[in-house]
Amino acid sequence: MIETGTLLMEKGTPIPQFFSIGTESYPNAWIQATANSNFEELEKELATAGWTFFYRACEIKTIAFGFDKQRRTDAALRRLMANATLQKCNCLEIDKVSMHSFLGLPYVSVSAHSRHLQKGSTFDE
Repeated sequence: MIETGTLLMEKGTPIPQFFSIGTESYPNAWIQATANSNFEELEKELATAGWTFFYRACEIKTIAFGFDKQRRTDAALRRLMANATLQKCNCLEIDKVSMHSFLGLPYVSVSAHSRHLQKGSTFDE
């Protein structure tokens, strides 16, 4: 299940050696990526190795309704992933996940920032 701080990456994205890929699969063939350090330290490591981890400042948010917790979370993630893909980004950093209910109908609210990992310092679209 996703939570604040989760880093999702489009499957097939080239990654540096110090990244590890999780085994859990998410919608649209995205996977969870992890590193041995926090984002600030990670960006320093990437820069040293010649990689850049771009950060899109505009927060993206979505909600999804439904009684099945996994299905509504997956629906919200699909929307976020589609948005990141439209921005030519290959990663998502999950900022906040919260469960709510409106008139008895449960929903999930998810906010994230698009990220783009690549070798080099110029954003490749």
